[in-house]
Amino acid sequence: MSDEKVTVVKTGGSGGAIAVIVGIVALLAILYVVFGTNLLSGKTDKIDADVTIEAPKS
Repeated sequence: MSDEKVTVVKTGGSGGAIAVIVGIVALLAILYVVFGTNLLSGKTDKIDADVTIEAPKS
């Protein structure tokens, strides 16, 4: 005869997952405010840079 036992597994809940999602949304909002507003306004800045690339001699 088999034993009939009920096993109930309770997990810790979804509080950690909600905190991670809120953190990601906050990070995306901060990045949008810092970088996105200048990109959407159409303002471009000219960057004058002297770049030299030298290949190693073989």
